[in-house]
Amino acid sequence: MVKKAFSHVRHWVFDLDNTLYHPSARLFDQIEVKMTNYVMAELGVDKAEADHLRSSYWQEHGTTLAGLMREHDMDPVPYLEAVHDISMDHLPKDPELAACIKALPGKRIVYTNGSAPYAERVLAARGLSGLFDGVFGVEHADYRPKPERAAFDMVFDKAGIHAETAAMFEDDPRNLSAPHAMGMRTVHVAPEALGQAEARSHIHHHTDDLAGFLAKIL
Repeated sequence: MVKKAFSHVRHWVFDLDNTLYHPSARLFDQIEVKMTNYVMAELGVDKAEADHLRSSYWQEHGTTLAGLMREHDMDPVPYLEAVHDISMDHLPKDPELAACIKALPGKRIVYTNGSAPYAERVLAARGLSGLFDGVFGVEHADYRPKPERAAFDMVFDKAGIHAETAAMFEDDPRNLSAPHAMGMRTVHVAPEALGQAEARSHIHHHTDDLAGFLAKIL
């Protein structure tokens, strides 16, 4: 049944963080510390206020960076370099996932709200380098973040992704709303499924095992 639902798909779009690696790796624990420190230094606020801004901007603007750019005119380039300067030594390689991604028919891309250089580092640590036709970061959407529809439009235009024959794999359910509206197949990748009311109709599938789910499609 799952295989049939994806029989038309020839364009495969994967989020990066907590999608192409398990959330237990906790990379965002490191990134959040870097974000807080950066906000403290740049805005001259204490840790409590920096943590509040980091969280509230993520809620209101899609990413902390988007809020910092809109509310404080922050330069995104040094920010992205600083917050993504983290250790990935503990990330395991995943040959099973690599084999499944490689076997998918058609075009495969990564699209993250992080930066493309950061994404390349994660892919290398996971043994997934060279499997994708493109790696796109927030910079490729003029720093507009998912879940904004305009961000998807810009990246998909650059990548040559056609929504009617595409699927999106993503851990943040907010970021599956626009792909669903565009006509894509949507897959929520997370340890736990959303409740029925939360998932609504913009999430077609849920999985806590990306490699296992892809294996059902092949």
